[in-house]
Amino acid sequence: MIKDWTKYQAFVIGPAITYAMILFMEYIDLIRVPSGAWISNTLGFLFYALFISLAIHKYLAKGGSLIRVGAGFGILAIVIFSIGYFTSNIQDNPLMILLMISFWLVLFYFILPEFFQKYRWLIVGLYGGSALFFLYARLFTGSFELYESTYKVWALSLFLLPIPILISLWFYEQWKWFRTLKAEKAKAELALLRSQINPHFFFNTLNNLYSLVVHQSDKAPEVVLKLSDMMRYTIYEGKKDMVPLNEEVEYLQRYIDLHKIRYQKEVDIRFEKPEDSDADIAPLLFIVPLENSFKHGVESMREGAYIHLSVKTDAREGKVVFEISNNFEEQEGEAEKGIGLQNLKQRLELLYPDRHKLDILKEEGVFTIILELC
Repeated sequence: MIKDWTKYQAFVIGPAITYAMILFMEYIDLIRVPSGAWISNTLGFLFYALFISLAIHKYLAKGGSLIRVGAGFGILAIVIFSIGYFTSNIQDNPLMILLMISFWLVLFYFILPEFFQKYRWLIVGLYGGSALFFLYARLFTGSFELYESTYKVWALSLFLLPIPILISLWFYEQWKWFRTLKAEKAKAELALLRSQINPHFFFNTLNNLYSLVVHQSDKAPEVVLKLSDMMRYTIYEGKKDMVPLNEEVEYLQRYIDLHKIRYQKEVDIRFEKPEDSDADIAPLLFIVPLENSFKHGVESMREGAYIHLSVKTDAREGKVVFEISNNFEEQEGEAEKGIGLQNLKQRLELLYPDRHKLDILKEEGVFTIILELC
């Protein structure tokens, strides 16, 4: 119960202070509250109470005390009373107007401390310049009548001019914060998708390596070297935003070589590599379709299995085109294949938004994927 009171006490104290200040200013004849306009009175009260409550809440959350809050509003009441008591002309009173501006700036300082800290010199400059002009126009233009007829509109308008500027800056800060949050979210999602690349290949290769070592095969050192290179690429290069295309092609070739050692049956594998491999691409995009071709194509076929893949570049249009096709036999568990492709689609949306084209064709026992990156 005490914890709840601490959390919401500002929104009880705020309206109470607002009501007390309104009664006090009406008592010293500083303001007049129209008796019949209950709608405007209620809306005005709620408006002031909300901002005062928010300021108190922020202040208490930063470690402030209720004693200091009460002392602050007590000092404010004394200043208001002094202005009203010692000044016969309340209308356009310089001290009163400057006090109101200061009051609102203090409220917003506690409500939006980071924003005010960042733009403090701009705020001080805008309102400091406006205050100096107002004091000049009000006190040093010869007479109150001259101020009323010539300078009043300009002087008071300068206090309103910074409001749309500051509001625009605040919305700009929120927009930047939203974009940063969105970018961080996309980065986190991308890291998760990268971590979901199917590790079954490495486990299978380690099992095959174990068998080769047991039988003292001459292929064991070659497998160790290729597997080491693939793991290095996956762990270190896979974290980068972009890698050279030729490194991605070499990674695919190592993957194919290790599978050739693994399978006892004949598999027709054709890999057409690009003549120009100077382009850069996001890493580990092509491995998912290639992995699917082995897992759901070659492993489903008793004989006659094939995988035909190519990587081409178009320097004029700045394109990289990856195409792979394989034959397959329908079997249970096809839904698992869709997980890897869904992963690929999500990564493409994050890495190449509106800069990629993915076509997936499945007909007459042949599965084809064509991926264009711009």
